[in-house]
Amino acid sequence: MTSLSRAALGVFAAACCFASLPASAQPYDPSQPMTRAQVRADLVEWRAAGYDPLDWIDYPENAQRAGAIVAQRRAAHATGAMPQSVQ
Repeated sequence: MTSLSRAALGVFAAACCFASLPASAQPYDPSQPMTRAQVRADLVEWRAAGYDPLDWIDYPENAQRAGAIVAQRRAAHATGAMPQSVQ
């Protein structure tokens, strides 16, 4: 492999990395399908907010409370503010 083709390959690799940066920094869009990793990360976030998928007795209140906490944390993360706890 000549030095010119190595340089061209390096430029191509750098261009690919640079072009993929905006795709990884896109905000959450609920109308778009989620990947398996995104679904798992979302479940981890909900469970950290207190949601228990096995708690069917307190289901609506449990999910609504955790949903409010997750929404507040996402809004705080989007604005760069520190999240406050929701009681």
